[in-house]
Amino acid sequence: MKKQLFALVLIFASLFISQAHSQKAVNPSKDWKLGVAMYTFHTVSFPEAIANVDSAGIDYIEAMTFHKAGAALKDTLISKLSPAGIAKLKKIATDKGISIESIYIGGGKIVDSWKKEFEIAKQLGVKFVTGEPPVSMWDTVDSLAGVYGMKLAIHEHWKGVSAYWHPDSVLAAIKNHPNFGACADLGHWPKSGIDPVEGVKKLSGHIIAIHLKDISAFNNPKLQDVTVGTGVVNFPGVFAELKKQGFKGNIYIEKDVENKPSNLPSVKESIKYYNTEVAKIK
Repeated sequence: MKKQLFALVLIFASLFISQAHSQKAVNPSKDWKLGVAMYTFHTVSFPEAIANVDSAGIDYIEAMTFHKAGAALKDTLISKLSPAGIAKLKKIATDKGISIESIYIGGGKIVDSWKKEFEIAKQLGVKFVTGEPPVSMWDTVDSLAGVYGMKLAIHEHWKGVSAYWHPDSVLAAIKNHPNFGACADLGHWPKSGIDPVEGVKKLSGHIIAIHLKDISAFNNPKLQDVTVGTGVVNFPGVFAELKKQGFKGNIYIEKDVENKPSNLPSVKESIKYYNTEVAKIK
């Protein structure tokens, strides 16, 4: 009897290990979707930004509700568009074969504003939304995300600007809020003195998306971001940790500052760097 029981324990243990391994088995080239956060091209309209993304050969974007919709839609902010306007906007992307995977929503401090932007997200058919909900609205926004059937990835700006500057504050928001996750901004963390590799480790199991960004030094919130791979962020370390965690999701190149005449060359360089580093991952 003891031998039979021991055999059963071994079988169940083997099944558990096998299942855990399959959950962690990640092929970054296939399971990570490289895209562009549209804030990268915030100085031009949405149609112009889509043309830039298309020129870079990227298939995925994270839109934002405060982007101007273009001359054909009277340069109205996306958050102010009618359903018909949203449909036209979506067609601009899909005609280029570009998928709007997520959208950054501003939300504001009132429920109706969050509802409006969740409606826009739903019409665009995104997989999740990104944002920084007021601490006082955690319960409300979490409930709304549940109603609309999508996760909210909490984004981090730097210390003094955002309540979410530290991974611990993101974890505090996620606790008891099942529809919250994290969007790890690799370039903002160093401004607050946080090593992105350690930040990613702290948020293990909660990361929905990554903002792929670099910065030239630690502990200086006034610094502007630099082309990915030219600053202090240890991207090989970040990528190795993401693979270890079994991350499968969106990685968005993002530039906060505009490089004249366009951020497009920097985006293209970032794509080359990303592809080179991902190809090295074992």
